[in-house]
Amino acid sequence: MAGKARGTMKATTFNAAWRVGLAGALMGALLTSQAQARTLDTAYGEVEVDGTPERVVTVYEGALDASIAAGIMPLGAVTTRGGTDVADYITDYFTQAFDGERPEVVGVVREINIEAVLAQQPDLILAAPQLPEEQYQLLSRIAPTVVPPGNGFKPDNWEREARLFGEALNRQSAVEEAITAVDERVDALSARIAENHPDESAYVVRWMPSGAMVMSENLIATGLLNRVGVNVSDAGLIEEGSAHSDVLSLENLSMVDGDWLFLATLNEEGQQALDAARESAAFSRLNVAQQEHVVPVDGQLWSSASGPLAALAILDDIEDALLP
Repeated sequence: MAGKARGTMKATTFNAAWRVGLAGALMGALLTSQAQARTLDTAYGEVEVDGTPERVVTVYEGALDASIAAGIMPLGAVTTRGGTDVADYITDYFTQAFDGERPEVVGVVREINIEAVLAQQPDLILAAPQLPEEQYQLLSRIAPTVVPPGNGFKPDNWEREARLFGEALNRQSAVEEAITAVDERVDALSARIAENHPDESAYVVRWMPSGAMVMSENLIATGLLNRVGVNVSDAGLIEEGSAHSDVLSLENLSMVDGDWLFLATLNEEGQQALDAARESAAFSRLNVAQQEHVVPVDGQLWSSASGPLAALAILDDIEDALLP
């Protein structure tokens, strides 16, 4: 897709009342004024960004999320983990707010197409905390490249990253309003979950073709579950600094048998493996299976996405599961 980045959003009507705050954040992009040059503290030192960037490329799912929340449609983006396009949850915003316009694919999560990025002639590139220095050096020759400082795995990393991207985009207020919309949604759900499901536990598992992996307590999805009052555990199976456990055997699934089990898959191969496992006696014996408290969720959202819009989509899933 050639031409200038679509930095001004059209008015859109969201279906649920709780999205009013987010709609305000998105529409706030219309009122953004020019800014003086600002210096950002990034993983690779200070980066200077001038004014309000108009040609933006995101090479990280969290950066795409924050950009859309800020009212900017990037010219380019990478695919979601395990997929061939961006995550499904974000494409709804393309239709609602950008008349179906969408970014060009400029690579996958771990393999950026530098030539495809260059072809977009960006004036700003937003990248992942894990971006290797070799790739950073190449990208930073094309345009100022903002890489959030690494902070290990922490459930609120997405907020810090979104704020940094908002500052780079000169859309700080819009991003802050989107984060506030998440906080308000968490508060509303917490009160209802405390009343209907007090002190209940949960595990989040991503099912791969090779089997089940327990997800860390320090990811965005598990962090949100904890925030709304569901006690998430990793059963002590995850090494420090890792996002997930090693693959569990079917016989060891009892180690993650709490009140709720959120089961994520990334693609069709993972879904097929999960479908086969759910027919096994080991799975059927689980308390969560017998109580029908196994909740299928989108692994691209629950174990890969990041940002305020991802947080809102995850909270939707939590509400649908626990408060139907």
